[in-house]
Amino acid sequence: MTVSVRRSTATLFAAGLLASGLVACGSGEGDAADPGKPNDKTITVYSGRNEQLIKPLLEKFTQQTGITVKPRYATTAQLAAQLVEEGDKSPADAFLAQDAGALGAVAKREMFTTLPEATTAKVPEAYRARGGQWVGVSARSRVLAYNAEQVPAAELPKSVFELTDPKWKGKIGVAPTNASFQAFVTAIRVQHGEQKAKDFLAGLKANEPQIRDNNVKIVEDVDKGTIPVGLVNHYYLGEVAKEKGTTPEALKVKLHFFPAGDTGALVNVSGVGVLKHAAQDADTQAFVDYLLGTEAQRHFAEQTFEYPVVAGVPAPAYVPPLADLDTPAIDLNDLDTLEATITLIKDSGLVP
Repeated sequence: MTVSVRRSTATLFAAGLLASGLVACGSGEGDAADPGKPNDKTITVYSGRNEQLIKPLLEKFTQQTGITVKPRYATTAQLAAQLVEEGDKSPADAFLAQDAGALGAVAKREMFTTLPEATTAKVPEAYRARGGQWVGVSARSRVLAYNAEQVPAAELPKSVFELTDPKWKGKIGVAPTNASFQAFVTAIRVQHGEQKAKDFLAGLKANEPQIRDNNVKIVEDVDKGTIPVGLVNHYYLGEVAKEKGTTPEALKVKLHFFPAGDTGALVNVSGVGVLKHAAQDADTQAFVDYLLGTEAQRHFAEQTFEYPVVAGVPAPAYVPPLADLDTPAIDLNDLDTLEATITLIKDSGLVP
């Protein structure tokens, strides 16, 4: 398995399953097939984060604690849908999700326990559930990737909504089936209403965007000059540089962080929730606390180029500190209404 699996996150179909909760996906490698915990010192984790990304952390956790993690890997949307269908018979003890919207969708069905305040207090209020049902473990900012040789910094848009201007026709890379794009469109709906989101998608479609399957492909094409700009998450620049054996600074592709609280500067989180049947399970709680510990937070910053969410661990060197970002006034708890977003994206024609 390569890291490219991580790039192509939830498809529109899978996200539709998440929103409706009607169908669950099949299980993947490392499945826990039987309900309930198999034995002491073993926990079952549904991971919407890619195996290659998270497996090193699971192994370190087991080495340090003696607690075996039995993972089930799939997209975040697929696993959320599966949890909803399984209900209280789910074998999962914890759900490690790629985005807050999926966590919120499961939390709305009252499947998570309330995490201890000592755990949630490690993370800023903006990056955890209001009622303590889930907590963020890493953060990522939406950005505009641009080729510095093709787009002078002075010509970069001040708002993501400027990308509907005809001057950007044929010049924008987007991945509409990607969970991060869906969360971004949901954020437009939350901050500005349904009509604004509909108008933005229509304007984007009219500009004949360059459709890609994932964010890494967008960053690669922007670096090559195939596409002048693209809407992605910040950490993909680090991924591409790592794969090329170089540094982000050495690439032609650069990152533009939208200013003034623009929706294009949305900061979302990956996070974790604990299923109710594991509420009193010290092993599962130890897993959550490990993800918020220094070792795991450094892993997210240094190996996956995300923002750590716990104080004292620095962000990747090529991005501004998380606290310095001018993020939109959006509560991540409100990003749990994906069904309407999926409908808008489909109706816009961005997805065939």
